[in-house]
Amino acid sequence: MSQPQNTRIVLASRPQGPVKPDNFRIEAVPVSVPGDGEILLKILFLSLDPYMRGRMDDAESYAAPVAVDAVMEGGTVAEVIESKHPGYKPGDIVLSHSGWQSYALSDGAGLRKLDPNAAPLSTAVGILGMPGFTAYAGLLTIGQPKPGETVVVAAASGPVGSTVGQIARIKGARAVGIAGGADKCAFVRDELGFDVAIDHRAPDFAEQLQQACPSGIDVYFENVGGAVWDAVFPLLNTFARVPVCGLIAQYDGLDLSGKDRLPALMRDILKKSLTVRGFIQREFIDQRPAFLETMSGWLRTGEVKYREDIVDGLANAPEAFMGLLKGHNFGKLVIRVA
Repeated sequence: MSQPQNTRIVLASRPQGPVKPDNFRIEAVPVSVPGDGEILLKILFLSLDPYMRGRMDDAESYAAPVAVDAVMEGGTVAEVIESKHPGYKPGDIVLSHSGWQSYALSDGAGLRKLDPNAAPLSTAVGILGMPGFTAYAGLLTIGQPKPGETVVVAAASGPVGSTVGQIARIKGARAVGIAGGADKCAFVRDELGFDVAIDHRAPDFAEQLQQACPSGIDVYFENVGGAVWDAVFPLLNTFARVPVCGLIAQYDGLDLSGKDRLPALMRDILKKSLTVRGFIQREFIDQRPAFLETMSGWLRTGEVKYREDIVDGLANAPEAFMGLLKGHNFGKLVIRVA
């Protein structure tokens, strides 16, 4: 009987500019056998997220880059297939960080058991996982929206942005979403309940944003950067708060040429007493239990809704990821591995 194979996708080369298919390589290797204290996991769902683009570069960051020839990293939902660990048994479903592969070994560190009856398993890497927690912690800790204030969020149809806007509405603020395309804007406005949704591709985008924020912007949740930031920044009110979560417009081939706008930026940060705070969700890990309880409640009552973009087959992960960086996904992008 032949030994089962582990399909894995590794970083074949570091991107020079936009990510290309040849930056990835698909390999098949024998499935590892767990030793004492180890668990064999079968990956069910793989999360694809913008932060992975930064891991492909060998640049100083808040986390080490993926090594060339190493498995691409990523959050996963997995089933325990074989266990020599006292805390896990076959059939257990866990949240793990096993990366782009179909099987993985674990010593149990960093795993969290999931209740498969509590919510769809894919939500553990979406609305009830890192993206949802990022929105919750970043908005409420840094943004601190107040009733009547205006909260603007870019990438508003994505897993983080869509959650930010809905939480803002729950807290009594106006939610203005920025998305790409009429379908995404309709979803943000009509299904998620944002007060306004604006297409950043519109030729008069900056004018539309100004009209949507007649009293200025009190909280801007930054996911994009680039031209969206250029339109938002002049509208920020005195004492506005800017949680900086991501800069997806600048990830895939950052262009640092052009006029140096830092002096003007620093002047306005000072003049308007702005709070601009970058963050990584793990900084707020102590809030995770409260997040899970609160978000689960909002999902049950329908106060928060979510959308997933599920792609079947691990082999399709590179193409799906490249599309993510171009805004092709509609909702939380998840690979159904098995």
